[in-house]
Amino acid sequence: MHIPDGYLDPAMCAVTYALSLAVLAFSALKARSAGSEQKTLVPVLAAAIFAAQMLNWPIPGGTSLHLVGGALASILVGPWLASLTMFLVLLTQALVFHDGGITTLGANVLNMGIVAVFAGYLAYRAFPERLRVVGAFLAGWLSITLAGVVCGVELGLSKQFLYGLSVTVPVMGGWHALLGVVEGLITASVYAYLKSKAPQLVAG
Repeated sequence: MHIPDGYLDPAMCAVTYALSLAVLAFSALKARSAGSEQKTLVPVLAAAIFAAQMLNWPIPGGTSLHLVGGALASILVGPWLASLTMFLVLLTQALVFHDGGITTLGANVLNMGIVAVFAGYLAYRAFPERLRVVGAFLAGWLSITLAGVVCGVELGLSKQFLYGLSVTVPVMGGWHALLGVVEGLITASVYAYLKSKAPQLVAG
């Protein structure tokens, strides 16, 4: 899902950068009120998400498939800290490992650091406490699926990409909906484990 340089036209790059920077700036303000325990989880989460995202599987349509981790991050530290955590991961990947482009960093942050994070968090919070494991599964599934669809829209609308929306949206949305089952199972499993062993980590 990391879009490389050259796939998005300048207009799409500018729009996604503006949206991402606006949300990240607001997240930085809101994250100040986060608890110390949540803040100490950020480097651990960043390392785990970084490792998970480095495993890429190529798919038809000129891009790749991988786990995201945005929903799990939002469940553990809240959406504001989670979006900042994802930004740090994506920035490091782009600058050091060339996984995702510099011009497309705004789009990658929007997809994986904002759409995946907030969609997952809202899905999780929509469930009552007794059904939060189910909510965590759906949060993981919805987060990566919706992020894939938005990525497909960005690629399909870009004048520099070879394929239009009729190809990019079904390919990105469909494949990520399948991978979303795995993401959902991982998210729910980690949530259930932490709920039993360290409930304070998922209390908020």
